[in-house]
Amino acid sequence: MYQISAKGPREAIEPAWDALAWTDPSPAGAVDAKEDGRHAWRLDAYCETAEEADACKVIIEEVSPQLNVVIEALEDRDWVTLSLEGLPPVEAGRFIVAGSHILAKSAPGKTPILIEAGPAFGTGHHGTTLGCLIGLEHVLRTARPQKVLDIGTGSGLLAIAAVKTGSKRAWGTEIDTDSVRVANENAAKNHVANAFKTFETGGGMNTTIRKDAPYDLVFANILFRPLVGLASEIERLTAPGGHIILSGLLSPQEPLVRKAYGNRGLALVKRVRRDGWSSLVFRKAG
Repeated sequence: MYQISAKGPREAIEPAWDALAWTDPSPAGAVDAKEDGRHAWRLDAYCETAEEADACKVIIEEVSPQLNVVIEALEDRDWVTLSLEGLPPVEAGRFIVAGSHILAKSAPGKTPILIEAGPAFGTGHHGTTLGCLIGLEHVLRTARPQKVLDIGTGSGLLAIAAVKTGSKRAWGTEIDTDSVRVANENAAKNHVANAFKTFETGGGMNTTIRKDAPYDLVFANILFRPLVGLASEIERLTAPGGHIILSGLLSPQEPLVRKAYGNRGLALVKRVRRDGWSSLVFRKAG
C-alpha cells in the first residue's frame, strides 16, 4: 500500500483532488482532501502498487505543479480499519455514532448508532456524513419520512439513523460489494435489518427500488458529478413534499448542484458546511 500526499493552498489542492477522483480509471483507490490548518489544505491518496503511486504523482503535478508530492510506502495492513480505531464518538443533534465500547457509556436521550471500525465509508467523522446527519435532524423537525432511499449508502449509517427515528423502510444502493456486506451487517447490529437492506447497484436503477418509489427521503452522499448526473432520477424517485439530502461536494461545487436540482422545482431548505464540504437539503413541492 502507498500513500501519496501533498499540502498547499485550497486552489491547488481542489483541482488535484478532482483530477485524481475523476480520472477513469483512476490509479488511486481512495482520495481525500481536507483543511490542514489555517489557509492550508492536504490531499491524501492511496493505492496498491508503486506504479499506481507514480501515476498519481504525475496527475497531481500536471494539474497543480506548485505542489510538492510525497510518496510513502505503508506497512501491509488494513489501513482503513486501523485509521478508524480509537476515533472519538460523533454527536450530531440527537444522534451519537460510535463503537460498542463507547455506546455502552453514551449519554441518555441520544439515538445511538453502532458503527465499528471497518472498510465502508461512513463513520460520521467525515464532513459529508456529519453534514447529512445534521440535515436529517433538520428534516425531522417538520416531517417523519416513512420510506427512505440511501444512494451510495457506504456503512449504512444514514439509513440506519432514519429507521431509528421512525422511518418504516429504507433501501440502500452501493456499487462496492464489501460496502453492501458491511451495510447489511450494520443493519443487523443496530437491530434494523427488518427495515433496511442494501443492494449492489448504481443509482436508483434496481427494479425493487424503482417499484417501491416514491420515497419520502432520499440521501445521496456520493460525488459531485454523479450528484449532478442523477438529479433527474433522484427528483423522480422523491415523493411530493419529500426531502433530498445531498453531499460529497466541496463548497465551491455548490452552485452547479443547486442549479441542477433547483431547475427541477426543488427548493433548498438547509445548507451545512463542515471541513470544506457541503451538504444540501432540498424539499420537493407538494
